[in-house]
Amino acid sequence: MYQEFFGLKEAPFSIAPNPHYLYMSKQHHEALAHLVYGVGRDGGFVLLTGEVGTGKTTICRCFLEQIPNDTDVAFILNPKLNAEQLLATICDELGISYFNDDISIKELIDSINRYLLKSHSQGRHTVLIIDEAQNLSPEVLEQLRLLTNLETHEKKLLQIVLLGQPELQEMFLRPDLRQLAQRVTARFHLKELQLSELGPYVRHRLGVAGGKDIVNIFPEKTLKKLYGITSGVPRIINLVCDRAMLGAYAQNMRSIDVRTLESAAREILGPSYPSAIKAPPWLQHLTSRAAVASLALFVLAGSIVWASR
Repeated sequence: MYQEFFGLKEAPFSIAPNPHYLYMSKQHHEALAHLVYGVGRDGGFVLLTGEVGTGKTTICRCFLEQIPNDTDVAFILNPKLNAEQLLATICDELGISYFNDDISIKELIDSINRYLLKSHSQGRHTVLIIDEAQNLSPEVLEQLRLLTNLETHEKKLLQIVLLGQPELQEMFLRPDLRQLAQRVTARFHLKELQLSELGPYVRHRLGVAGGKDIVNIFPEKTLKKLYGITSGVPRIINLVCDRAMLGAYAQNMRSIDVRTLESAAREILGPSYPSAIKAPPWLQHLTSRAAVASLALFVLAGSIVWASR
């Protein structure tokens, strides 16, 4: 709706952008390098954790683009499964046939083992990627550990990549999962964007969308406020920026000011975003002095009462 108004070819902050919208900060590149390094080793687990909206899916998408052609990938998006269901899902992802719904865990593991051995004999590798892995139960994680025992004399046959929120790291600290923790070959925790990365991130997306005057659409003052609102979380940045540009379009403004940004934040974040509109400095000063005076009177009254006892 607002794209033409700002001279853009498409919406720069859409939730499901084209691959060319991907912006890789320094830490995103480091996280990707950890994944590539971990998968390049023989077997074991690779962990990528981060808060909601920090870009784990972005990293995974870039990672999938770099996987060699001789690698087969099983990608599980919903890990709220028991051990039997997870093994069956792995079979489905890899195209492994099994006879009926009553098949046992042992039979599923045997089927996966035969597939991995055959793939290995053909010079192929197999990677299992599980998103939202913090939802895996300890029992299922232990079953995954047992899957990494499938090996030849030369190498393990399965590489497992777990993507999840910070709770996933905590799960690997459990005493009953210490054997699992020892199988981790690489791990990385993805943090929010820094203030210095916010401007390049926003302008990258505007530039890819065809913007010309991308510096003035979100001035420096607005970007600083945007960082205070979003704490550098890319997903929230996208949502707030998209709504702010829509609000500016409705006001016939080609530059987003702080007030428009705050209004967009309240619409997107709702009650979780307190009003950022502050009282004038002179009123803040009076309020501050009144608070100090009230505290002094309270202490004085307490002292008088205590002395009169």
